[in-house]
Amino acid sequence: MTDPVERLGPQELGAYFVLMEAVSLLQHQVEQQVQADGGLSYVQFQLLGRLVGADGPLTMTQLADGVVYSRSGLTYQAGLLEKAGLITRGPSPDDERATLVSITDDGREHFHRVLPGHVDVTRRMLFDSLTDDDLDHLGEIMTRVRDHMRAQPPRSAAPRKRRPPKNN
Repeated sequence: MTDPVERLGPQELGAYFVLMEAVSLLQHQVEQQVQADGGLSYVQFQLLGRLVGADGPLTMTQLADGVVYSRSGLTYQAGLLEKAGLITRGPSPDDERATLVSITDDGREHFHRVLPGHVDVTRRMLFDSLTDDDLDHLGEIMTRVRDHMRAQPPRSAAPRKRRPPKNN
């Protein structure tokens, strides 16, 4: 019998494992830093960063697609940030189904307090090992990979699974 699944070649497999290990190592260090410096999860830090960089409020769907996180998980994380006074959520005046998220002044200050440590970890773990040419190549390659992945429909476009009705 032949295996119907085409396997990854040694070069592909090697590149995949190196990439995943590097991403895991970097993300672990960043998670530790944002927790230690700001009491934030990595996703909360990403949400605040997206909101700081936005020109105004973002919808929950825009945030979920931007940080690549589930809608339910994002709702939970946003609830924690709102309870801490770092963001506000409210209905969109343009779309009754959408929830708009805005960063508060406290949220902006909190993000900027945590940011220097984040920059330090990122530089130490990733950029210090690269030449300027390496950085250019890495940016070009990862932009191409990201754009290819983003060409797929966003997770928020996938229909929600319906739960079967309960039998009473």
